[in-house]
Amino acid sequence: TEFKDSPVGRIPAEWDVGTIDQYAHVSTGSKNTQDKVSNGKYPFIVRSQKVAFINSYSFDEEAILTAGDGVGTGKVFHYLNEKFDVHQRVYVIRKFEPKMLGKFLYFYFSSNFIFQVNKFSAKGSVDSVRMDMIAKMNIPVPSIEEQKVIADSIASVEKSLCTKTHLLNAYKKQKKALMQDLLTGKVRVKI
Repeated sequence: TEFKDSPVGRIPAEWDVGTIDQYAHVSTGSKNTQDKVSNGKYPFIVRSQKVAFINSYSFDEEAILTAGDGVGTGKVFHYLNEKFDVHQRVYVIRKFEPKMLGKFLYFYFSSNFIFQVNKFSAKGSVDSVRMDMIAKMNIPVPSIEEQKVIADSIASVEKSLCTKTHLLNAYKKQKKALMQDLLTGKVRVKI
């Protein structure tokens, strides 16, 4: 019920504010785009929303990933908790402190990083991200219990949205097929 002003806006009085590097380790990958293989065993995160594959892995942990340059700068985010590898221009946020839930940080970071990117550019987009843009980004830090409730709630809504989007796409595909049948005369409507 009590709030305070902070670098991330108005937050509950009992929450803290810190920077990402206080609660996690930020690094980059080391692979090149040419390292991907079509039937690879592990996810290979490159600078796009689409996940490629590779037969090696450098990481086996919970992590948040974002493009360091290209068209996905400030817009491409991945959350993984498995074996994976990473392109050399993708940033990896990992090794979360006990006071920081990775999934909570992922939801906050993916929703707010674009504002951090825009602070550094007058044109509204940035061609590349420097490590400090991520490491020194301010983040709210509620208790770990609150982080879990917040992350679970967002994940639930995200899952529902994904299901509904999939269903909508199926309906659109069905409509297109029915329209094609009507337009070609394959199906006739009797009045």
